[in-house]
Amino acid sequence: MNKKLGLAVAGALLAASTTASAGITVPAGDWTLDFGGNVNAFYTHTSGSSLAGAPNKNTVQTGLLPSAIGVGGKTRQNDLDVAFQFTFFVGSDSSTILGGADNNLGAGGNNSLNIRQAFMTVGDASWGSIKLGRDLGVFGSDAILSDMTLLGVGTAAGSNGSSTLGRIGSGYQYADWIGQIQYSTPNWNGFQLTGSLNQPWANKTTGGDTTNSNIGWQGKATYDFAANDVTGRVWVSGIYQKHDAGTGTVAYDSKGWDIGGKVAYQGAQLVGYYYDGQGLSGARGALNGLLFLQGNESNDSGGYVQATFAIPGVGTKLGASWGESLSTPTGVVGATEYKSEAWIVGAYHPLTKSVNLVAEYTNTDRTGAASNTSTAKTTANTVSLGAIMFF
Repeated sequence: MNKKLGLAVAGALLAASTTASAGITVPAGDWTLDFGGNVNAFYTHTSGSSLAGAPNKNTVQTGLLPSAIGVGGKTRQNDLDVAFQFTFFVGSDSSTILGGADNNLGAGGNNSLNIRQAFMTVGDASWGSIKLGRDLGVFGSDAILSDMTLLGVGTAAGSNGSSTLGRIGSGYQYADWIGQIQYSTPNWNGFQLTGSLNQPWANKTTGGDTTNSNIGWQGKATYDFAANDVTGRVWVSGIYQKHDAGTGTVAYDSKGWDIGGKVAYQGAQLVGYYYDGQGLSGARGALNGLLFLQGNESNDSGGYVQATFAIPGVGTKLGASWGESLSTPTGVVGATEYKSEAWIVGAYHPLTKSVNLVAEYTNTDRTGAASNTSTAKTTANTVSLGAIMFF
């Protein structure tokens, strides 16, 4: 995974970890400032007909959630709740691609600071809130924030970059970090609606539409419930963006929908998720799961199921999940279906209230990864051991 992709993946997870709960809170006049984030690192060993570019690969790297620090603030002015958030991301990978090889270059390696979250919000409990700036996308956001590998590694360990993929491309599309104007309704007894107007994604393929002339749209409905010891959430969301024709490419529409739910009872939690659409990815290889990457029409679908259980009195969370993503270009003669399937099992132990020890095993099978007409199969088996600290 290249540096640009690694930094992009960084944005998808911090929204939950840095804004859901304050770390260090500091009063500052009429404002309340908070600072929070995480540091993590993992030893990973990948073997098999590797997706990481070598039959056997050992790395020390960040996981799906790169190390980060967030700075936020909130106040009440003129009967309005006003807030802002900035979050800075960095990885621990010290290697980079040089001459076609993945080399450890120490201080000259693949590690840089990047800002993926920079937004303001204005609102009130009586009518909702408006968000302006760069933040996690709406479509697919609940899928990635419900992924247990948020605390770990998941797929694509050993690839060059600032983060791994978790289940991106093996169960859900990447929500991405995008500029947007978003409105969320008040919470009506657990029910809430969210809609956003987005900076359009350029068609990322060579010769694709890069004019940014068509705005993007996303929306979501969620319902949170609680009854005795049972809690949960159900959601549906959608996405739409038009692409004009580029050099050697045709005009097409990207559109998709998803549905998901999770329920928890006394330390046990189940998650189920499914998405379907056209023109969402159409990609080959490890980059599958990034919206509009390949630049052609495609039929896309996928989903995942996940079960976790926290051992009473110990706190160790044990989890297992299975998921897959399917994509078939519809405008390519002789195109074959691309499939990425992954099994993941993990153990996440709270050493302290801030530090979690993590052990994961991931098996990933991909078919059709070499080209749109390939039926080649690649397999990777990854063992990951490490820790993540939140503050």
